[in-house]
Amino acid sequence: MSLQELLIAQIAASGPIRVSDFMSDCLLHPEFGYYTTQDPFGSAGDFITAPEISQMFGELLGLSLAQSWLDQGSPPSFTLTEFGPGRGTLMADLLRATKGVNGFHEAANIVMLEASQKLRAQQAQSLAGYAPQWIDDVSQLPAAPNFAVANEFFDALPIRQFVREGNGWRERQVGIVDNALSFGLGPSQPQPALAHRLEDTKDGDLIEECAASCAVVAHLGQNIQDYGGAALIIDYGDWRSLGDTLQALKNHTPVDPLVHAGQADLTAHVDFEALSLSLPCAFSRVTPQGVFLERLGITQRAQALAQNMQGEALNSHILAHKRLTHPEEMGNLFKVMGLYPNEGSPPAGLEA
Repeated sequence: MSLQELLIAQIAASGPIRVSDFMSDCLLHPEFGYYTTQDPFGSAGDFITAPEISQMFGELLGLSLAQSWLDQGSPPSFTLTEFGPGRGTLMADLLRATKGVNGFHEAANIVMLEASQKLRAQQAQSLAGYAPQWIDDVSQLPAAPNFAVANEFFDALPIRQFVREGNGWRERQVGIVDNALSFGLGPSQPQPALAHRLEDTKDGDLIEECAASCAVVAHLGQNIQDYGGAALIIDYGDWRSLGDTLQALKNHTPVDPLVHAGQADLTAHVDFEALSLSLPCAFSRVTPQGVFLERLGITQRAQALAQNMQGEALNSHILAHKRLTHPEEMGNLFKVMGLYPNEGSPPAGLEA
């Protein structure tokens, strides 16, 4: 039986399910889930993330966090956390770039929040020589200063979708039409948590809500406020969500989210305003990824690396720099928000 068949059978027996439940099953079902069964990253997978495009991305994030560590007095023991570490490429690049920061590695306790056992094994290989620890939930973060990075983590957390009808909302659901999965709408109901969205929406508008994301940042932000640290959140999205952003990718190509259950990556744009409303600590202005990386010196780093390249390697390097920073590629699509203690200063690259 496939996940598609399993979901159809469950819905036939019990009725339509929320979009969030559909996403959770597609991504993390213990037998058929995408992250349980697939190798999603790189040219042979379904998508390529910034760390896979160029080592410069992880290097610069590492130096930004290391500067925050220095700015906060170089605490002698801290947690270096990555949320959704993929293959471990970003953390490996981050650690290589920060080797020269006196005392940083000695003080760091590497923690990876990762649900997939398959990906944990790949992360262990990428970080051979270090001693990472894995956690299943943000509540397991140690009570210590925490310097964290989350790149394309929140976009994969399950969302609910609501369509406005008067002063109420109809929740978008996944049901069955002609023995195939299909979107539909539940009854109109008040949603007190969405009261602030009545001011900027009209009948028929669809908005997305991600309680899981808000819970994660609330806990992470409290950890940073209580013990010190900083976090870099990098994802595609904007300050406030509006419209259907649920998408599926298979073999680097957009596909119908309902057709390839468990065999395609599912994501949705991140609502940075919703994250900010859940934070007990300070946060920076949301900044385009291209601007953030340029402030950290990506062009100078690219030029330095290019001196030892030629031919196809040089061409690929130039294209990687463009892909990460150009406004028409990842430069504007992806945004960066920094978290830091209320009495502190934002991470390097997010000062303005």
